[in-house]
Amino acid sequence: MKQLPPIHTQADLHEAWGTLMQPLGFSGHSIWLMFLTPEGEALPQLTEITEAADPPAAGRESGLAELLRHFADLRPAFLRSRPGPAVITADDRAWARSLYAACRSAEVPAEVVHLATDTAIVALPRDELAA
Repeated sequence: MKQLPPIHTQADLHEAWGTLMQPLGFSGHSIWLMFLTPEGEALPQLTEITEAADPPAAGRESGLAELLRHFADLRPAFLRSRPGPAVITADDRAWARSLYAACRSAEVPAEVVHLATDTAIVALPRDELAA
């Protein structure tokens, strides 16, 4: 993973995802997980969960929440990547809601979830996820 400057703001996180996801253009659907230290340093490991086209059913985030509990001193940051334009779909919203729910269940702070497509990277803030 590329060395990133410290991530303290949503703008910093957006820029970090932009650096990590270049060049844009995706052949499949993935969820990416990056952990940040309390000081905003990104750990050098970036985890990709592939074949993530269909969002999990509501309430099915317990496995991810359990994983996040093991890293309670870190801040998870998630990005969904998929082919296509940067139009936010119902599946994008459902994935973001599920990722926020896993963080809430694990009692860890949730960074703003992002979406990367063939054309752009956009934020999916929790307060803008109404169906």
